[in-house]
Amino acid sequence: MNLPSVLLGLVFVLNMVSAVVVIFKERRDVGSTWAWLLVLFFVPLLGFILYLFFAQNFRRHRLFQWDDLNKLGIDEIVGEQLARMSRREFEFRSEAARANRDLIYMHLINNQALLTEENRVDLFTDGREKFERLFRDIAEAREYIHLQYYIIQNDELGRRLIRALTKKANEGLKVRVLYDELGSRNLGRAFFREFRQAGGEVEAFFPSRFRLINFRMNYRNHRKLVIIDGTTGYVGGFNVGDEYLGLHPRFGYWRDTHVRIQGPAVYAMQIRFILDWNQASRDYDIIYVPNLFPALRSEGNVGAQIVTSGPDTEFEHIKNGYLKMISSASESIYIQTPYFVPDASILDALRIASLSGVKVNIMIPDKPDHPFVYWASLSHIGELLKTGATVYLYGNGFIHAKTLVVDGQAASVGTANIDVRSFRLNFEVNAFLYDEGICRELTEAFHRDIAVSRILTLQEYRRRPAWIRFKESISRLLSPIL
Repeated sequence: MNLPSVLLGLVFVLNMVSAVVVIFKERRDVGSTWAWLLVLFFVPLLGFILYLFFAQNFRRHRLFQWDDLNKLGIDEIVGEQLARMSRREFEFRSEAARANRDLIYMHLINNQALLTEENRVDLFTDGREKFERLFRDIAEAREYIHLQYYIIQNDELGRRLIRALTKKANEGLKVRVLYDELGSRNLGRAFFREFRQAGGEVEAFFPSRFRLINFRMNYRNHRKLVIIDGTTGYVGGFNVGDEYLGLHPRFGYWRDTHVRIQGPAVYAMQIRFILDWNQASRDYDIIYVPNLFPALRSEGNVGAQIVTSGPDTEFEHIKNGYLKMISSASESIYIQTPYFVPDASILDALRIASLSGVKVNIMIPDKPDHPFVYWASLSHIGELLKTGATVYLYGNGFIHAKTLVVDGQAASVGTANIDVRSFRLNFEVNAFLYDEGICRELTEAFHRDIAVSRILTLQEYRRRPAWIRFKESISRLLSPIL
């Protein structure tokens, strides 16, 4: 038997083993299963390698230790809110929260996402404004800074940020930085040298066990959180890098959405950071101490729930929140997302809403940053155009915002895109907001963006060339694993 025959046989065996694992052991959804089988059988050897790197299933693993949360009384507060809502005795402070009682209840029972209604929320849609406000908050910090980003670039903005954090560490503050190793793969140890020397602490999420090899590269921490002194928190779509200031020649202006929260919702953001940090930390676990959850005096009145999801959880919490909001819409839906690769449930909900007379408005970029995802997005967009949905292609640079506004009473701003990766593979965090004022601000921002966008009509979509149709078809087949 010659060597090529042996190698061919080995590849066949590896593919068969992988196929068996995909079908019987991993228990994936049907779409993802078929997508992986296509990859394994049409690109045999490469498909097996891709499976090793991208196809682990984390839903069987318990990555985060929630036991300590019981010491804070979280389970008791959740139980109390659930009981009062079940008995219809919960006194909502706003009509917006009252109208979304079922959504709030779902997040409570599935994600322990406490409802707080005394929050002040500031909205940012421009990177320069967001980071200038963040730098002021960092400069005014008195005790500690907890900062977590998917991407931190080693460029002017990244270096400015680490200098500001180093200064606070030198002043004696406890400063912690958590980044995703794959998203921030261009960072070297030298980037944090002075910061560490000043007493700053740094951890990477899911680091490589071997140089240049990371078997968990498909499951990344996509969250962006900053918590300062337990009183101020940031969450949204902006990462750290010059491109988020509109300085990247390829993308031009960067349109994103971020929120700054002051109020008790910051407690939930703090808990999420601590859980992520302690999972990544090797030597410096955070102990739950009182100054992490200080007494707050807030003059705000925005209802908020901080909802998280990830591949280690049984339910797709953020996706379910999107699905509930879309299904309950009676007047309008506004969606901004850089990637529109929904699963069947989200796509069906949007189709039904549009066919029922709800005004469905979706805005996506007019230029791709990931070609396969872009073509898959257009394929799904075509389905909604047939139902009468209005689709805008953003033309003033690149839109990276992840926002959903329904009926002017409920909104979501965070890190999760409308795609399968955000729903099932990434670790994400969103703020679900119940306030007519915030919803109005987000809707007004959408309408301002319309001025620099163009409408994609069904007629134009149907006239697309055969080559584009082919790319859409291939990308759609692979969309469950993109």
